[in-house]
Amino acid sequence: MKIWQGILLGTFLGLAAAAVMLLVALPPKGEPIILPPTPSPAAIAVHVGGAVNAPGVVLLPRQSRVLNAIEAAGGLSAEADPDAINLAARVNDGERITVLSRSALATKTALTSTAAAGNPKAGSATATSAVIFPINLNTATQPELEALPTIGPTKAAQILAYRQTIGQFLKIEDIQNVPGIGPTTFEKIKDFITLEH
Repeated sequence: MKIWQGILLGTFLGLAAAAVMLLVALPPKGEPIILPPTPSPAAIAVHVGGAVNAPGVVLLPRQSRVLNAIEAAGGLSAEADPDAINLAARVNDGERITVLSRSALATKTALTSTAAAGNPKAGSATATSAVIFPINLNTATQPELEALPTIGPTKAAQILAYRQTIGQFLKIEDIQNVPGIGPTTFEKIKDFITLEH
């Protein structure tokens, strides 16, 4: 290798090394990417009524249980029967939870017994099986509806007809859209009805 070639090669390698060091030493260009914090899941609103100390709408984290909703509503009142409700069930946004009192449960038991006793088919499995309250307005049968306070065969049939022609109830208050069922009747039956599945 000739001397001038060696000088040229050395100069080239020196320039290349200087360029690499310059690139490494330069600060990065552009704006840094800042990731926003992960949004926390929105709270759900649940209406808690019946035998609780502070009935009303409570806000809860998602995946909450009935127990959490009742605690947010001030806890069970002295008249409440904690065995009448599934405290471990999950709650959904917009749901209504009604805690029955011992007196309401006594009324329910009496209504169930009266409905079974007044049924001419008392020997059948349907008549002898107890109605479990609260009943689901969107799936209740004629005998289950008749077991509600002040709801006889005619009003029960009207509820079923409404459900077939109009569609499912979206909230329990919608039962007042059925002819013959007004605010007075609703107040008497609201603790015995639900839309839960």
